[in-house]
Amino acid sequence: MSQVIRIGENDEGRFARFELISWWDQARLSRARVVVIGAGALGNEILKDLALLGVGNVFVADLDRIENSNLSRSVLFREEDCGRPKAEVAARRATEIYPEMRVRPFVGNVVYDLGLGVYRWADVILGGLDNREARVAINQAAARAGKVWIDGAIERLDGVARVFDPATGPCYECTMGENDWKMLEARRSCALLSRGEMEQGKVPTTPTTAAVVAGIQTQEAVKLLHGLDVLAGRGFVFDGTHHQSYVVRYTRDEDCPAHEPFEPVVALDWRVAETRVGDLLERVRSDLGPEAVVETNQDLLAALTCARCGQEEPVYSSLGKVTEARGRCPRCGEPRAPRVFHVLDGHDRGLNDRTLGAIGVPPWDVLGGRAGLELRYYEFAGDRADVLGNLV
Repeated sequence: MSQVIRIGENDEGRFARFELISWWDQARLSRARVVVIGAGALGNEILKDLALLGVGNVFVADLDRIENSNLSRSVLFREEDCGRPKAEVAARRATEIYPEMRVRPFVGNVVYDLGLGVYRWADVILGGLDNREARVAINQAAARAGKVWIDGAIERLDGVARVFDPATGPCYECTMGENDWKMLEARRSCALLSRGEMEQGKVPTTPTTAAVVAGIQTQEAVKLLHGLDVLAGRGFVFDGTHHQSYVVRYTRDEDCPAHEPFEPVVALDWRVAETRVGDLLERVRSDLGPEAVVETNQDLLAALTCARCGQEEPVYSSLGKVTEARGRCPRCGEPRAPRVFHVLDGHDRGLNDRTLGAIGVPPWDVLGGRAGLELRYYEFAGDRADVLGNLV
């Protein structure tokens, strides 16, 4: 006589196999707050792993839209997704894997458009990007927020996963050599006209390499969330050609400026879209004295100048919002030079009446007030709910 087996009668819980690990804390993962920057090949694998692991709160940021070539390297994308924002599609597909995961997509340029509040919210930050400018921006933001970030990079059959904790060891900028800085400055010097061309640079790689490197990144995040030792100040180098993988140790540059957290931070129930520059200056000067100034985290665009025509157009905007077409002179068509600023001192009366959002400060950012050597930082917490959406 055959035995009837009822499905579910002896079914294990979703995370039962994880919980066989003596130190595993599934509730901790459920509460975890993770920021994933980049939703391409690495980001897809990271998000897939986070969903399988039962991580509860994920903020995923990416500027780009899905192309046909992404389909061979990105497990969360389908042919019908081409043309849609990577962050939005990846977020939706991750919740299909684990419906209880709360995922907030952010479609924007992380260099210019992502405020520091998101980094302060996170327990850990994972990067899956392919350019130095974005890595430097993440590194500086993570250091200012006092958070650990885990970088991943892939090319051909090789890759590297590395953990940076600026509070105790080397950061990403400490690993950069003279040639890295030259390439970064070349990219920045072409901030308007060649940015699009640079963003189209293609990195040859495979989904298998992405899976290996993203797996190491995610595993380091799990260890960090459990209080275990991680690869802080070190990198796991994956040699996919010969499989001679090894760990390297980085050296902290004591002259590197990217190690100081922003503190103390005052949380204001203000929004950047509603707060005038003059209002913030008034608050900062009431705290620090009449000579205090405000410092922004990113360079903001004040004007575009055409050397040939000798004319300057006031702009007051985020560099990330200005298109390449606008960067050219409307009269002669020549590239115009951007004039940037990052200090608000009250001398420009027209600027004082503009809101912080209008001049390019991203929502939920943290701005600094300085008077001599005295520093105080101001978080625009009024933007928090709009930025986080359904996240805790």
